[in-house]
Amino acid sequence: MADHSGIEWTDATWNPVTGCTKVSPGCKHCYAERLALRLRAMGNPRYRNGFAVTLQPDQLSLPLRWRQPRRIFVNSMSDLFHEEVPDDYIHDVFGAMVRASWHVFQVLTKRSERLADLAPSLPWPPNVWQGVSVENARCLGRIGHLRQVPAAVRFLSIEPLLEPIPDLPGNCPTRRSGRSRAWRRRRPRRGCSLWGGRARPLTSSGS
Repeated sequence: MADHSGIEWTDATWNPVTGCTKVSPGCKHCYAERLALRLRAMGNPRYRNGFAVTLQPDQLSLPLRWRQPRRIFVNSMSDLFHEEVPDDYIHDVFGAMVRASWHVFQVLTKRSERLADLAPSLPWPPNVWQGVSVENARCLGRIGHLRQVPAAVRFLSIEPLLEPIPDLPGNCPTRRSGRSRAWRRRRPRRGCSLWGGRARPLTSSGS
């Protein structure tokens, strides 16, 4: 949990859940797993379970204490839609994002089926962006699940890109390499795709 982040497309990270399990080839060299095990070895009590999925309910109110608006990457050390995270707890996380309306929350998952299943019961205020990771052609189905989500902004992360992926959706000029400068400069407009090197806005819910 950090109110500043070195990740170029966000300003801060927030981890109401820590720990995860590998679900697809893009998880093979997971940075979060390595970091969690290192933090456990250093005696950090928040990572006493290593990389096992662990709820961190004391962190739910953290964004409310950050008064300056910022973009917040949700669960950089986990996946909010992991099967071991209870439905009620996911609702609690979304409730916190609703209350902290001055921030933009960037939620990213590889578990798109559960996302699509829960999406109708979750609140989707304009400050909650939802994305999926697509690392190879076999993961393209995640985009279909994402399209079912009524988020104001939906985006793709294609890091790590393990193979060429044909026919990625997009209706704006495409940048296939480089950094995500376009995202940093402005908020995606409705019905538009902005492509960067890592996290890539896909569409608004109106498209």
